[in-house]
Amino acid sequence: MHPSLKNILAIQELDIKMIRLLRIKQQRLKELEQLADLRTELLAQLETKKDEIATLNAECYEHEKKIEEHEDKLKKLDAQQSSIKKIDEFNALAKEISSLERTKNAIEQSLCNLVDQRAAEEEMFNKTKQSLKDSEDSSKKLEAEILATIQEINAEGKGLKVGREELAVQADQEVLKIYERLLRNKKDRVVVPLENRGCSGCHISLTAQHENLVRKGEKLVFCEHCSRILFWTEDLVEDEAATAKRRRRRAVSAQ
Repeated sequence: MHPSLKNILAIQELDIKMIRLLRIKQQRLKELEQLADLRTELLAQLETKKDEIATLNAECYEHEKKIEEHEDKLKKLDAQQSSIKKIDEFNALAKEISSLERTKNAIEQSLCNLVDQRAAEEEMFNKTKQSLKDSEDSSKKLEAEILATIQEINAEGKGLKVGREELAVQADQEVLKIYERLLRNKKDRVVVPLENRGCSGCHISLTAQHENLVRKGEKLVFCEHCSRILFWTEDLVEDEAATAKRRRRRAVSAQ
């Protein structure tokens, strides 16, 4: 393994954790936005229903006025009819009364329809109002939970950032720049092991020459297909085994 990669791998582990935390944070922020959008939508529906009910109230009032006007006219015509003696005038007046009654009945039927429509709109308004209340009650707890999660993420992220900065100071700066450029592009692991002569990042097979270069670890070797930095897995295993062995020796010496 290239000497600079061990440090870069440690940095990568912290970066991957931070990327995952950021994704969770973005998802939680999206949930907050969805809750706000739901409240806004319900409020808009309430305002719409208020306007519709107000319009229906005005229409009902106009119909009631027209009915009163027709009733007044019918009373006057009834009074005139009782004093008329000529049959032609009586029949003409009866015809006018009949026409007024039909018109009044039509207006009354229209008023009934409007009253039914208003009742339906008022029922929908009350349901929407209750939905808004239920949504606000349930969302308060959920919002508090989301905000608490975001605070935890921020705190964990700060800790990871501190650890990363400490490792970055010790890293080969040229290799670090290459790694960071790749990470910005892929938002995923960019230093990956070569497994079965294939890049474990894009899973495409490489040449034997490529494998030999990775085994030697004398310089950085990039995947020909995805540009990820490759390393030989056995080197990492050997390093870990050596580290574990040193720890055991120290523990025995301490005893």
